[in-house]
Amino acid sequence: MENVSTMVRRVLERTVVVDMHTHLSPPSFQKVALWGIDELVTYHYLEAELFRSSDITPQRYFSLSKPQQADEIWKALFIRNTPVSEACRGVIAVLRAFDLPTQAPDLRQAREFFRAQRPEKHFHRVLDLAGVSHVVMTNDPLDPNEAPYWERPQTDSRFLAALRLDRVLDEWPQRFETVAAGRKFLDEWIARMNPVYLACSLRDTFTFPDDGPLTPLLRDAVLPVCREHNLPLALMIGVRRQVNPALGSAGDASGAADLHAVENLCRTFPENRFLFTILSRENQHELCVYARKFPNLMPFGCWWFLNNPSIVEEMTRERVEMLGTSFIPQHSDARILEQVIYKWRNTRRTLAECLTRTYTLLEEDGRPVTEAEVERDVTRMLRENFWATVGSRDHVLTHQT
Repeated sequence: MENVSTMVRRVLERTVVVDMHTHLSPPSFQKVALWGIDELVTYHYLEAELFRSSDITPQRYFSLSKPQQADEIWKALFIRNTPVSEACRGVIAVLRAFDLPTQAPDLRQAREFFRAQRPEKHFHRVLDLAGVSHVVMTNDPLDPNEAPYWERPQTDSRFLAALRLDRVLDEWPQRFETVAAGRKFLDEWIARMNPVYLACSLRDTFTFPDDGPLTPLLRDAVLPVCREHNLPLALMIGVRRQVNPALGSAGDASGAADLHAVENLCRTFPENRFLFTILSRENQHELCVYARKFPNLMPFGCWWFLNNPSIVEEMTRERVEMLGTSFIPQHSDARILEQVIYKWRNTRRTLAECLTRTYTLLEEDGRPVTEAEVERDVTRMLRENFWATVGSRDHVLTHQT
């Protein structure tokens, strides 16, 4: 019988994935759509590393232009230090994907390459290189930089919308006099965006129900709207905002959450579908247990600080052992277009190790697998679980403008 590892890797390489949570935008969104070497190198993970490996202060760094910031990071993390961190290796992988030098003393050649690219062609080339059929965006209707782009139809069928609720819920008391007014606002934006789900990130202190303002907003507005439009609600729990405000976007941290909120939401609203990802490593086993109890709960991804191969492998093995293939193992959370290249390369590499171990153990216990079965499992995890949660693929894509 063919080596299991070879078979698993071959299947993973040819399986096209749905990237079900990103912060990307199509090229038609212009300045909101981030791509290119300067954006890659100034990603906030690398900014946080810079301040540990350089004497530059955040105040000085943030006063520089984007190219100057990228130069500072390149010199500190890629020239004066070996780029061994996950975020640094990601930049190296992108450069290699485009046959650009990975040990150059500066970013001159990389900048020339990206300046020469036509955005529409480049965006699709990147998704093809990453093996991604569709990406789900993060779309904030109250973002003044993004909202104007929704005044005309969004025509790139590879980019699917997700209606982000963070700012809507934070500003609800100031914007809407009644729950009905807020629900009307959501109805209008759902009609405009045609999102595949609604989403919100929540602090590690989130509980449900409680006496705060968020409970009635979820209970009386968001969840009924989701039911009426047959849309799942994606909740991302565990953020600790701005523990070091001087670092800007790099200043957030994570904390363990009380997952009784997950239990209460899934039990109280069985007609709603939920996508959950939790930021704390300590919460992962409990989330798996809840997923075994509630069929309306779909765990997804290894979010933010968990997106490191060692932790992804641990979480994925735990999920396979407890849930079989009934979960979504990863999303890229990419903020810059080219990040999908290395993030999905890393995911495939880590999944290959996890699944090879799983199938090897199964074979040792007396049940070998075929390549067709491996392909069925991988397709379910990387595509079909998402489509099943948001609605059938044909239904979703038929309604895209």
